Amino acid sequence: MDTDERRVGASAPGSVRESFAGHDVPGPRGARTSAPARRESGGGTDGEDAEVHPLWTDEPHGTRRMADPVRTAAVRAVIVVSVTLTLAMTAVLFTLSDSWLAFPAVLASVASTVAATWAVLDVWVTRQVWNQRNGVVSVPSSTARQLRRERRRERKAAKVAARATARIRRRGAGSLSEA
Repeated sequence: MDTDERRVGASAPGSVRESFAGHDVPGPRGARTSAPARRESGGGTDGEDAEVHPLWTDEPHGTRRMADPVRTAAVRAVIVVSVTLTLAMTAVLFTLSDSWLAFPAVLASVASTVAATWAVLDVWVTRQVWNQRNGVVSVPSSTARQLRRERRRERKAAKVAARATARIRRRGAGSLSEA
């Protein structure tokens, strides 16, 4: 590998860094390397400050982590499906080569297909059971959403009642009878 290709932060002629030299373009926030690391990567210590830019930055993702039983079932399903695909390919190759192992391989792949279907359904059922026991899925027919809606109505009714009593107090209790 050429030294120019290894020097990420260097301004080689025709490089991207050189083409944006006059522009105010924010770059990625990479960590600066130490002098020994710059020397190893081909950058000299002649005052040139080379930055190492990461290829990507890890950002926290908004999705929640799968529950442990669901993850276990999913891993099991992936393993069973991969074994099934391997058996199916083996059965096809044995059949094409007119081997005597073709018939047992086809039987094994059919049985494995049934097991793979069961494993995938197990993931779905495990997920449904976990959601039912440990959390409520927020769908329009959800019990939790209905309870929140009822609480919201009660809070709104309480606010309206509080405003009405405050309005009556501002006007004064005696002014209603004097009119």
